[in-house]
Amino acid sequence: MTFRFKGALILTLLSALLIAVCSCNNAPGQESEHTTMVLDTVSETEITEAEPSEASGSTEPASPTPSPTPKTVLVSFTGDVTLTQHVHSTASNNFDSVVNGDMDYCFQNCKEIFENDDMTLVNLECAVTDNTSHADKQFVFGMNPEDLEMLTRASVECVNLANNHTRDFLEEGLTETKENLEEYGIVWSDQNDAAIYETANGVRIGMFGLANNSSIDKGLTAISYLQEEGANIIIASCHWGVEGTYTQTSAQTSQAHRLIDAGADIVIGSHPHRLQPIEVYNGKYICYSLSNFCFGGNISLSDPDSVIIQCEFLMDSEGTSCVDYKLNVIPYSQTSTRPGNDFCPKPYEWGTTEYYRVLKRLGWSQEDE
Repeated sequence: MTFRFKGALILTLLSALLIAVCSCNNAPGQESEHTTMVLDTVSETEITEAEPSEASGSTEPASPTPSPTPKTVLVSFTGDVTLTQHVHSTASNNFDSVVNGDMDYCFQNCKEIFENDDMTLVNLECAVTDNTSHADKQFVFGMNPEDLEMLTRASVECVNLANNHTRDFLEEGLTETKENLEEYGIVWSDQNDAAIYETANGVRIGMFGLANNSSIDKGLTAISYLQEEGANIIIASCHWGVEGTYTQTSAQTSQAHRLIDAGADIVIGSHPHRLQPIEVYNGKYICYSLSNFCFGGNISLSDPDSVIIQCEFLMDSEGTSCVDYKLNVIPYSQTSTRPGNDFCPKPYEWGTTEYYRVLKRLGWSQEDE
């Protein structure tokens, strides 16, 4: 017996009782019009909601609908990552010799950070190819495709390819690089192709790159495209500036401001192989250079300072656009042993000289947040 049928049966019995009591006022066989109307129109919802209210006489207002909890998205960034050595290197302490095929070695001191964010983006400054034909240049970097497992095991989801080494093995090598990244499920972008990564909570993160010889117009076009595609956050990765310098050029500053003005939420720089300042412009962050992070091309380091930048994007209640930003700076060394380079980045301990040296070079104080 359904709840609706029970309610109808009770009302039928009550109706019969009223007819019996009031039979002196009604002609024999005549139904009560009011009772018939109630039985024809009553619903299960009306029974279950109306009866307790009538019995208790409660006048308490209904509870308000809770407001949606704003979404936050945490993204980690590093500078240059080159998981190989120069193609002609024969040194006994080169990348392949030190790492020796251990897929967990390089990122063992930062894997937990990357696993606990929503996305990690690095600048991958090498080709990923089995191709042997390469450019005639001083330094040529070609990574074994199977070594991409180092990135996936460390929870690195995305890479920027807009730099001066992804074409080291010519156009064929670049094509293979993109194919190999896709095979391993790693999202890539460069100056010609923007990309969107969707987080577990449904936020769409758009990204594109600019190489040091790219026109700023390509970046502006990429921002417009990503906006049309529904990206909720837009990241610009810029490979620019002068190698070995600790200060951005006027061109870097001008380009970064134009990208922010056009709609980028954050600008992340690389290429100088040194740390450069962080700027807050119109409420958004520009990191002019994050230096190298895990760089297999250097077996010795004149400056080991590096950093992991984490940006927390606070979204509006619908999760469609970013309304605020918070930056966390984690000072790192490119190596866990000195001198030399063991290709295993390690965080500097809080309060050490090295820790505060990184903050000074970035022009940053943790008290800023």
